[in-house]
Amino acid sequence: MTRRGVLLFAALGIAWGIPYLFIKIAVSELEPAMVVLGRSGLAAVLLLPLAFFRREVVAVVRRWKPMLAYTIVEIVLPWYFLSSAEQHLPSSTAGLLLAAVPLAGVAIAFAMGRPERLSGSNWLGIAIGMLGVAALVGLDVAGSDLGAVAEMGVVVIGYALGPAILARWMPDLPGIGVVAVSLAVAAVIYVPVVFATSAWPAAWPSTSVVVSIIVLAVVCSALAFILMVALIGEIGPVKATTITYVNPAVAIIAGVLVLGERITVWTVVGFVLVLTGSYLVTRRRRDPVAAPAPEAAPAVE
Repeated sequence: MTRRGVLLFAALGIAWGIPYLFIKIAVSELEPAMVVLGRSGLAAVLLLPLAFFRREVVAVVRRWKPMLAYTIVEIVLPWYFLSSAEQHLPSSTAGLLLAAVPLAGVAIAFAMGRPERLSGSNWLGIAIGMLGVAALVGLDVAGSDLGAVAEMGVVVIGYALGPAILARWMPDLPGIGVVAVSLAVAAVIYVPVVFATSAWPAAWPSTSVVVSIIVLAVVCSALAFILMVALIGEIGPVKATTITYVNPAVAIIAGVLVLGERITVWTVVGFVLVLTGSYLVTRRRRDPVAAPAPEAAPAVE
């Protein structure tokens, strides 16, 4: 990997590893709907001009049905339930549970009629990952916040379903345009939700909460996606997926250092099992390569 690739990888790992910390801070004073509105609205304001400049908005809007479906399962529902769950769960636990997204992705592929050819190591990864989630839920969370865990389940399914919708119905659409439009649509959806549920804050929030919303929008949403596009261009989409294994570690470290969250033995066990399972699940199956005929010359690539 080049030096630029390393820097992009590190920057994206941080940008996608710290949202849980700042969501935890934000929901201490704001309702989950307000957190989603602030984050998506500000991020849309930043990305939409870039998307218009690149002439990517019109093509995305023309595909409005899958675009709306993607927005709902990737942003509208997951961001709300993630914010709601973090009112009860440590930020590090939320980050760890989201490491199970690749496991849910396998189930989504089967449900959509596009099952992956799973090798023995893939099936082993599913089993190990499920054990890791069980360790986190049953022994680390200890059953005290099962409602919040159920909300995280919605987030995991949404984050797994979103890319599947993109791959099936919008693979040719420009990435920045998709994200910019989806963020804008999510913000529009949440404006009436905030007022209908009286989620608008009665007083101006503290500086730490305002900074958290800004970081979530600017760093964890707008900048993170630009970094992801650059990283894929630098090292390719397959290697870029390994960022999934960095984010939970960043979430744990941030929660411990900033919020003083505890790390139990079961946190570590769950962390190792979930990440090992996710790695094995996303490991590509290698089909045997036929040996060339005796008189055939090797192909030049």
